[in-house]
Amino acid sequence: MRIGPELLLVGAVIAVGVLHTLVPDHWLPIAVVARNSHWTRGQTARAASIAGLGHTLSTLAIGVVVWLAGVAVATRYGNLMSLFASIALIAFGLWIAVASLRELRAGHHHPEGAEKPSAGQGNRRSLRTTLLLILGSSPMVEGIPAFFAAGRFGAGLLAVMAACFAVSTIVTYVVLCVYSHAALETVRLGPLERYGEVISGAVITIVGIVFLLWPVA
Repeated sequence: MRIGPELLLVGAVIAVGVLHTLVPDHWLPIAVVARNSHWTRGQTARAASIAGLGHTLSTLAIGVVVWLAGVAVATRYGNLMSLFASIALIAFGLWIAVASLRELRAGHHHPEGAEKPSAGQGNRRSLRTTLLLILGSSPMVEGIPAFFAAGRFGAGLLAVMAACFAVSTIVTYVVLCVYSHAALETVRLGPLERYGEVISGAVITIVGIVFLLWPVA
């Protein structure tokens, strides 16, 4: 039994899972929102895990499209999803920034660490859900050829590759989000701290613009 090609393909999807997730448009929005929403490490890790799982499932869905419709169609579909994700990040960031700025101008101030009157738990859950849907919907198109090449080795190898890809993606997401969240918590903005959510929205918008203009895949 030849094991060289199989191991190479497994290694390829692990590398894609790690390297693609290192791109800031995947983990930075979660870390920024986690800091300003005062999430715990556990909440941040859960959010990162959900985003990583969504990323994995969207990529595997593209793999099914490859199988059924061909590489050209799948690549076009994947690129459209990445474009949608960048535009959605821009809209999401602007929404946070504008809504927070309006709230500040209306005089709804709150002590450090306290919940805003107009931003209850339901709204915060909606905000987190929206962000995770955006981040999880963008597939890793560059990982698809490895799955396509593995088709001739059978369903067993495809299952192993999918599991390894999922673990590498989710673990990288969690590590990056949790540690970057911890790093951001040490940053103090002084008088600008009350504009933290406005700045967060601006950062997310900038990330979306950068990756809209210069897509990674």
